[in-house]
Amino acid sequence: MEINIEKLSKVYPNGNRALNDLNLEIGNGIFGLLGPNGAGKSSLMRILVTLMKPSSGKVTINGMDLQKHRREIRSLLGYLPQDFRFFPKLRTSEFLDYMARLSGMKNRKQRNLAIDEILEEVGLFEARDRMASKLSGGMKRRLGIAQALIHKPGILVIDEPTTGLDPEERIKFRNLLSEISTGEVIIILSTHIVGDISSTCNAMTLLNRGEIAFTGSPAELVDKARGNAWLIRANDQEYHEINEKLPVISTVPSEEGWEIQVVCNDPGKYRGEAMEPTLEHAYVHFMENLVKQ
Repeated sequence: MEINIEKLSKVYPNGNRALNDLNLEIGNGIFGLLGPNGAGKSSLMRILVTLMKPSSGKVTINGMDLQKHRREIRSLLGYLPQDFRFFPKLRTSEFLDYMARLSGMKNRKQRNLAIDEILEEVGLFEARDRMASKLSGGMKRRLGIAQALIHKPGILVIDEPTTGLDPEERIKFRNLLSEISTGEVIIILSTHIVGDISSTCNAMTLLNRGEIAFTGSPAELVDKARGNAWLIRANDQEYHEINEKLPVISTVPSEEGWEIQVVCNDPGKYRGEAMEPTLEHAYVHFMENLVKQ
C-alpha cells in the first residue's frame, strides 16, 4: 500500500488555512501524525478518509486519485474517529454485524466468521454478548478498532486513539496496533500524545500550523534534541524561576527540593546535568525553535 500527497491545501469558508501545500509519502507500517491542537491533523485525516474535499492538491492511494475513485478507495479504508460512536442498545457482536453489513458483507455466515475472528484479535471475544454501553473505556476503543477492521482494510486511520485510557489499556492498545501493522497495511495514527508515537511508529510527520515541520523516524527527531535535555536539581526559589524561564518537561519532588527536566541549549546558572533525550524532549525542543523562527 502507498499514499502520495502532493501540494495538498485546505482553506475553510471562514478563511482559516488548515493545510498549506503538504507533500508526503506514506508506506506500509504505522505512520505517526504528531502536532499540537490546531496543527491540521484532523483536516488531513478527514480528507484521507473521503469525509472532506481538499481546496487544492492531489492524493493518490495505490495509484488511484482520491477525487476520481472515491468508492474504490473507501473499500480500502478503516476509520476510528476520536469521537467514536456506537449504538448503546446493541450487543458487541450485534454492532459489529451492523458495521459488517454496511461495509458490504451480505453473506451472514461470512459475517459471523469475520466477527468472531476480529473479536478474538482485539481481545473482546468474551464480551461478544455484552451490551456495548457496558464496556470499559479501553474495551470501547478496541470495539472501535474492530469495526474499522471488520472488512480487512488496507489503510487504517486512527484519530487520538488513547485519549482517556488508563496506562494499562493504553499499552494494550499500542500492542494491538503493532500486531495489526504486519503485512501490506498502512496505519495512520494521529495524536498529540508523544508516547503513542515513540512506542509504535517507524515513521512520522510533525505538523505545525498546517505545514510539515519534520518528516522522518522518531529516532531522527530525537537526534535533533541531543545536548538540549537537562536534569536540574533545584530549591523552591529556583523551581519558580525555572518554570518561568525554561521549557519544563517534568517536575518531581525530592529530598533536596525538586528534580526538573528542561529543554534548552544551556541551563545557565542552574545545576544542570545533561541527559539522554526522549521523543517528548525532542518534540518540545523542535516546537520551541519553530516558535522562535
